[in-house]
Amino acid sequence: MTDIIFITDIHGKTDIASSIFEKEDPDYVLIGGDITDLGQSLEKVIPLMADIAAPTFAVPGNCDSRGIISVIEASDAVSIHNKTIDIGDITLTGIGGSNKTPFDTPFEYTEEEIDEMLSPLVSKMKKNRWNILVSHAPPYGALDEVALDVRVGSHSVAEYIKNFDIVCCGHIHEQKGIAELEGRICVNPGMCKEGNYAVITLEEDEDPKIVLKNINDEE
Repeated sequence: MTDIIFITDIHGKTDIASSIFEKEDPDYVLIGGDITDLGQSLEKVIPLMADIAAPTFAVPGNCDSRGIISVIEASDAVSIHNKTIDIGDITLTGIGGSNKTPFDTPFEYTEEEIDEMLSPLVSKMKKNRWNILVSHAPPYGALDEVALDVRVGSHSVAEYIKNFDIVCCGHIHEQKGIAELEGRICVNPGMCKEGNYAVITLEEDEDPKIVLKNINDEE
């Protein structure tokens, strides 16, 4: 059995993120971006990663500056942005930033650029027992509504979703939840800034178990 904590949208509130790991003892940690608040809290990234005892894998969000990649790489965490790596029976693939927004945030891509990154990653990734995509932006069609019938997820992420068992995403703060798209599980734990996180439990012969939690939940 493998327990994974997934957090996203920290937005500089690294003290809240650290408090999660005072409560939980996972095998691995995934971070889905927006670690900083418009790049204004880069100095908090390395201490945060040092606070996490478990192996940690991260992608940037659209509100992180482009320089956060080198900061993550200098920390105790592993940047999986535009990478695919294997850890035992799990393959992790990462795509940070987001598709274009109306707000011109620091780390955005066109759909064509996202496709150009994902296509070679998917072609070379190992097909493992568990294949997890960590994408700051949700796929178009799941956990991406910002108003009634207004969806802002990435079409390119959605195009490749069948290559994965689980998509860990964030970005849309109001879309905390677990959804299914093309038979695949999508999870947005909600903003870590507000104490939210997901616990993903993987067992060889079982379906994934995903529980959304908050640090204020009673035991």
